[in-house]
Amino acid sequence: MKHDTGAVSGAIAATDTIGVPHSVVEDIYAMVIGMAFVVVGLVLLKAAGLVTGGVAGIALLASYVFPLPVGTIFTLVNIPFFLFAYFTMGARFALKSTVASFGITFALAAMPQTFDIAFVNPLFAAFVGGTLCGMGILALARHGAGVGGTGIVTLWLQRKRGINAGITQVCIDTTILIASLATIPAGRVAWSAISAIAMSAMVVAWHKPGRYTGR
Repeated sequence: MKHDTGAVSGAIAATDTIGVPHSVVEDIYAMVIGMAFVVVGLVLLKAAGLVTGGVAGIALLASYVFPLPVGTIFTLVNIPFFLFAYFTMGARFALKSTVASFGITFALAAMPQTFDIAFVNPLFAAFVGGTLCGMGILALARHGAGVGGTGIVTLWLQRKRGINAGITQVCIDTTILIASLATIPAGRVAWSAISAIAMSAMVVAWHKPGRYTGR
């Protein structure tokens, strides 16, 4: 009896780890939702004058220095990372990531005609904005895409070296926040740190090898 129980348990475990491939419709829907999360998160952070981690944080930080829209900077920063993705993660991942990046860029450009934020509390913007960006990144990662930039590097390191993507992102985000001290007030950098932590926490907690078996 004990042997049978072990056999059944082993069969269930084996079945659970096989995973079921996502359909094209599921991929498209998840990518649209992921992009929407990232866009809304960035709009909240921009309205509060904050930055965050990853390529989103780099784009926000650069937008306070250069007279260019966040979406445009987002795309320009991503170009070399897409080339990296093509050669290291494969054409499929690179294509999906490129689509996600341009989708985010176009959506950000349309935001002024979509809704306007007159006021947002910096704590709310930091926590909710960072969390939404993290949820968007997670949704895209689950469906074989990235928002570009440093996220591609962290996903590559997790796949190839087993280094948790969220932990790597925390190190990168810390560097971005330190650099932002030269551009924005220290108080806003402190709020921005909350947004970066909220964003990375989503990936650290829920993007671990073996936790999710869909592909």
